[in-house]
Amino acid sequence: MKSGKSLTTQFALSLLFILSFPTINLAQYQLRQDYKPDDPILYDTIVKLDSIFFSAYNTCQVNLDKYASFYSDSLEFYHDKGGVSRSKAEIVEATKKNICGKVTRELVKGSIEVYPISGYGAVEIGLHIFHNNQEPHSKNPKVGRFVLIWQHTLAGWKISRVISLH
Repeated sequence: MKSGKSLTTQFALSLLFILSFPTINLAQYQLRQDYKPDDPILYDTIVKLDSIFFSAYNTCQVNLDKYASFYSDSLEFYHDKGGVSRSKAEIVEATKKNICGKVTRELVKGSIEVYPISGYGAVEIGLHIFHNNQEPHSKNPKVGRFVLIWQHTLAGWKISRVISLH
């Protein structure tokens, strides 16, 4: 059995060890207040595409084909709760079954950041809220983070990767 003094010393050393690690700065996970796009034309393009894409998402019961047309055939969708999907057809079908007429997305105004990816397209990072339309007065909707990788192709802009965090 260890003496009380030994346990106190061990506790103090453990506490010092834990406190020596850098703490997580929660402010780093907030929107960048100083964000200025590197390429304002690219920024405007992606913000407009985001609006059109999610308008089709929000009305997918009548715009499912338009919604699906934004996705690359080589789409990868990473969802913190649902896992990974690499099938455009499965993602569109899951949206049809679980989202259309049931859920709408609201962009957090001013949250989009866009960065060019040389020779490929752009990355869009932002915040959004999903509203369950089955519960019209949902309490405390959660803000989620998203990352969209946009590929600029001969056919136009396509979403090739999605990361969705809730």
